[in-house]
Amino acid sequence: MSDTKENIEEKEIQLEDKTVEIPQEPTLEEQLDKEKDKFLRLFAEFENYKRRTSKERIELFKTANQELMTVLLPILDDFERALAHIEDDKEAEELRKGVLLIYQKLVTTLEQKGLAITDVKSGDTFDAEIHEAITQIPAPSKKMKGKIVDVIEKGYKLGDKTIRFPKVVIGQ
Repeated sequence: MSDTKENIEEKEIQLEDKTVEIPQEPTLEEQLDKEKDKFLRLFAEFENYKRRTSKERIELFKTANQELMTVLLPILDDFERALAHIEDDKEAEELRKGVLLIYQKLVTTLEQKGLAITDVKSGDTFDAEIHEAITQIPAPSKKMKGKIVDVIEKGYKLGDKTIRFPKVVIGQ
């Protein structure tokens, strides 16, 4: 038994010579801080996700009608041509009023859904970013060089997005 005591004492001495570091367990406060940080990061990530998806949904709703609007634009053009043709015929006054009423109702409905006419008129400066040049003609005057001489087709926007550029004739 004394042998064992001596062995134990020797081992204790050997242990004293070697410095053994025992890893300390994090305190409860450190663990709590770590979990709080993890929770806050996860919460912030979730809030960003919600904000991003709601923004995408709003954008989708704004442009969801784009295909339908694009299909209806030639019908608007036809109405405008019909109204211009009926204006010449003085006998068809009642017909003109009926067609005009339908046209105005269609335009009002489309405007409520976000369609807007791009404002372009003769004399405006041509900009390739927002106009589509169909042809160039000799300018009637020096002031009209590089400017819009005639608007062939109106341009339209759906919200902030241009769905059809105005088709114009420019002076050269």
